[in-house]
Amino acid sequence: MLLLLLLFEPEWRALTGQAALGRVFWVYGVLVSAGLALLFLLAREAGRADLQQILLILFSAYTTAILVAVWRCADHAAPPWGVVARALTVAWAVNTLLLLLFLQIDLIELWAGGGAS
Repeated sequence: MLLLLLLFEPEWRALTGQAALGRVFWVYGVLVSAGLALLFLLAREAGRADLQQILLILFSAYTTAILVAVWRCADHAAPPWGVVARALTVAWAVNTLLLLLFLQIDLIELWAGGGAS
């Protein structure tokens, strides 16, 4: 357990709002999320609906954690960056919900035999 805490200490600091907002926003939020999106696109191009479904679940869980982390880290940011980050977090959450909804509808259609776009 202690090894896990040491291994994921930077992530834990981010999730509890004790990390620098810039690092959490750009590294964990933008770069890692872009990496997950790239994996999803590769799975989609390969026609791997099973992998797409797993990645959607992982992306939704990861995005939830990152949105919480950005929101909490915004408390300690210099003005106006905390407010800007929180406004972007709300937009990010709405965008992610809509994106996940439409991608899930595509997957349901594919699983039902209708073929995805």
